[in-house]
Amino acid sequence: MAGRMVVGSAALADLVRPASAPDPAGGHRVLPVRPELTGLLPNRGLRRGSTIAIGSGQPRRSGATSLILALLAEASRAGSWCAVVGVPTFGAGAAAEAGIVLDRLALVPNPGPEWPTVIAALIDGVDVVVTAVPTAVSASVANRLAARARQRGSVLVPYGRWDGADVTLQVVRGVWEGLGPGRGRLRRREVTVSARGRGAAARPKEIKVWLPGDALTRVIPRATGLGPPVAASSRRGALTLVGPA
Repeated sequence: MAGRMVVGSAALADLVRPASAPDPAGGHRVLPVRPELTGLLPNRGLRRGSTIAIGSGQPRRSGATSLILALLAEASRAGSWCAVVGVPTFGAGAAAEAGIVLDRLALVPNPGPEWPTVIAALIDGVDVVVTAVPTAVSASVANRLAARARQRGSVLVPYGRWDGADVTLQVVRGVWEGLGPGRGRLRRREVTVSARGRGAAARPKEIKVWLPGDALTRVIPRATGLGPPVAASSRRGALTLVGPA
């Protein structure tokens, strides 16, 4: 099953659970994320009611889609419902490879002029709502949706510019691995992800991770005086460090 395609606000009524229904994630206030991403988030996960924005950066080169996949994977595995709105190129195959459970993934490729209504309906019953931010969205609409997420305990993940987010994550640098002299295949990309926000997230942070991910990849925390963190990948007994020489 390649995720559920949802068209129109009427179809959402059959998808979302009432706000009073049992929480499929067991009522936990923080939904899990991959270990390498925990250091970017003030609660080391996706806190219910929060708004976690994904900066779009340079189109096609930003790595934002891979970051979204990585951000959703653990929550989805743990039983949470996720929805992706307004991203028609979002691939169910890539989502499955990232570990997202397609039976609990709703896709709304083109919400049209009903975008605020669609997002509000999904916030009422879906644990994590990812949405591309329309260029014409007003600050008042954005504030109402963020307030609704706080009230309903959903995690709102706007993709694009969103003022007032609790945390904004963005891929600021990336280098692909896998190509040799004249041959090879792109396998994964070493990226630097920045986090900035307000409150507990006011202090900017950066980490290096592999996107797409690797089950054997982890982030090595920076030791005092030893420079920025590096990512390590252990495969078949070999250890490769990625970072400054």
